[in-house]
Amino acid sequence: MNSNDLPAAPLHGSETTSLQASRDRPAWRSGRAWLILLLVMVFGLALDLGTKSWSFHSVADHPVVIDRTALINNANYHPIPPHESVVLVPGRILNLHLVLNSGAVFGIGADKRGFFIGFTLVALGVCLWIFTRWMSERSTMAHIGLGLVLAGALGNLWDRLIFGRVRDFLHLFPDRHLPFNWSWPGGNPELFPWVFNIADVMLLTGMGLLLIHLHMCDRRKERQPADDKPAPAAS
Repeated sequence: MNSNDLPAAPLHGSETTSLQASRDRPAWRSGRAWLILLLVMVFGLALDLGTKSWSFHSVADHPVVIDRTALINNANYHPIPPHESVVLVPGRILNLHLVLNSGAVFGIGADKRGFFIGFTLVALGVCLWIFTRWMSERSTMAHIGLGLVLAGALGNLWDRLIFGRVRDFLHLFPDRHLPFNWSWPGGNPELFPWVFNIADVMLLTGMGLLLIHLHMCDRRKERQPADDKPAPAAS
């Protein structure tokens, strides 16, 4: 009989613990986890800032130049000229239209610039804390999701610091209206009245991936055999 045909010896408790520890190594001690997080974050940030710069240079009849001081201090300053939307996906699916947003994702919480800058800085710290304390080396989906959240948060933070507002340019379902003459609070009848950017898309996608990761972790814990679960502490 070949030695390879012999059944594997059962793992002793110390060996099992060592194997489990190697599988659950924290993300901050894994070069692979850091590489995925940083690559997603850097690529996402470059994509967001690049598309913002291109759209504000190309969509209107002439490049839009933003005076940060005037934008913050002068309510009558409007650097974006009247312009026709550019069709990106035909069939009234997606247009390019320039907007300077003083709020958060999809314009929520307008004119709260200082609050959103502070909130974003705190959120960035929380994201890094989650990565270093709660993620394991194997949580690839979570690493990608967190990288997207960081990229989106940094992209919009950059705009608030450099320009005073966030540059938005994507308009979903233009010229489509809500059924039955309905309208959103404020009276807007458009199906999707918000203009957004790539950073907003990455924020929502990243949070979605993190929620899926949490759900999968809960499912794995429910399926974990009773023998693998830690014994209750003796009273």
